[in-house]
Amino acid sequence: MPRFVHSGVALLLLTGGCATAPPADNPSAPRPPRSDAEQKIEARQLEQAQAKCTQEGKTAVASRVENSTVYNCVAAGDAAAETPKH
Repeated sequence: MPRFVHSGVALLLLTGGCATAPPADNPSAPRPPRSDAEQKIEARQLEQAQAKCTQEGKTAVASRVENSTVYNCVAAGDAAAETPKH
């Protein structure tokens, strides 16, 4: 076989492998919809965070960290400053 045929076969194998590789982690990519169970769990966590923060005279603010929702208690006047800007 001529050399260019070997090169062509190698190129096809390389590009075919890249096309079937899993996508790179992209934090700005749309997230898949959450299940009802996940939504219920997150709603319950928010309720608990709000109750805890209210006892401290503060407000619960949610943020996403490594694909998880994290709740922080902040003073009522600082809640807007703690809200992530997207």
